[in-house]
Amino acid sequence: MDNLLAARIQMGTSLAFHIIFACIGMVMPALMTSSYAKYIRTRDEEYLRLTKMWMKGVAIFFAVGAVSGTLLSFELGLLWPNFMEHAGPIFGMPFSYEGAAFFLEAIFLGIFLYGFDRVPEKIHWISSLMVSISGVLSGIFITSANAWMNSPSGFKFDPVTKIYSDIDPIAAMFNDAWASQATHMILAAFSASSIAVIGIHSLLVLKGINLDFNKKAIKIALPFFLVSSLLQPLSGDLSAKDIAQRQPEKLAAMEAHFKTEKGASLLIGGLPNEEEETVEWGIKIPYLLSILSFGDPQAVVKGLEEFPKEERPPVLIPHLAFQIMVGIGTLFLLISLYTLFLIVRKKTSFPRNLYRIFALCTPLGFLAVEAGWTVTEVGRQPWIIYKVMKTSEALTPMEGIGYSAFFFIFLYVFLGVLVTWLFYRQVKKYQGYKL
Repeated sequence: MDNLLAARIQMGTSLAFHIIFACIGMVMPALMTSSYAKYIRTRDEEYLRLTKMWMKGVAIFFAVGAVSGTLLSFELGLLWPNFMEHAGPIFGMPFSYEGAAFFLEAIFLGIFLYGFDRVPEKIHWISSLMVSISGVLSGIFITSANAWMNSPSGFKFDPVTKIYSDIDPIAAMFNDAWASQATHMILAAFSASSIAVIGIHSLLVLKGINLDFNKKAIKIALPFFLVSSLLQPLSGDLSAKDIAQRQPEKLAAMEAHFKTEKGASLLIGGLPNEEEETVEWGIKIPYLLSILSFGDPQAVVKGLEEFPKEERPPVLIPHLAFQIMVGIGTLFLLISLYTLFLIVRKKTSFPRNLYRIFALCTPLGFLAVEAGWTVTEVGRQPWIIYKVMKTSEALTPMEGIGYSAFFFIFLYVFLGVLVTWLFYRQVKKYQGYKL
């Protein structure tokens, strides 16, 4: 296997695994905090039991997320040493802040786990709130680092001497892409994790297990899903406009847009043929791509033909991933609107069909997250630092990366099975039912 391909497979597998735990680490503490607040306010023991169930889930996901995140930091240095040599001093600040947020999260999680009946109740609740805040901050900082790779700033670069100078870490951290990318990521994390929680508890409701307990769990998670799913299309629109300005070739790859066009059509579905620069079986909506990209139905949208072939990203993978992400986001928007309609109509209970929909949607949010990150990372290729350093230039000269890639794939499969078993065990314990 080619070393560059092997390194990309290993890094992609690591990111795909870790991002799930990063999302859960941002959202589950917020659900735990909300449930504990409900218990303090109502003294309903069901909320306390729900808090402790989610608390143990947070601990499991935090531990595995810490391991996979640590492995990622090592991989950056081992697989991409040239990248870290030059980029480390520039965008290291968000990484250091992310580390600080991680340590805060660990400290407050420890207080919450072992603080029952040991610290004042309000302080105990605040510790759970701090776990949630630290998790979100951690996600923002790490997304800022990734955004810098898409919109490098805070330095000067001489393409002849390859020297980086006038480094400004603050400007690097608050690059042009960080706000839109961080907002989109945080909303995606809340949407994906909350629907997963709702889906699991909906499945148990459909089975007739602990109806009061599981409906209370859904009631707590539902506002997080509704708000994030309703805001996500707005965030996506801002992100698309940002990409159209900064990375037009990524937009062209996402849309399989080969030819520069005035009043460009939006493509739904379709299979692109990169060699012939055509798309089969797609549905085109006239002028919509120009409207969504620039707010003008007559705006010119650059096609891939405008860029040298060696600097074009792949088309098939970003296009399909983008379609998956947008499709799931649209589905979540429709489900949210229907759910809000039922709430406004003051329905005392949801119909069983809605619980079935929730249950079927359990994995879809995480699929959308994976698709979104695929668009972000593959759509930036062949650059690891956009327009500054190519991915091939950052690669380690070490041979035998294929063996390392296979080992890491095995490791993550093992960790995935282990976490699934631990999670299943916790759900089974707190439901008091042999699932």
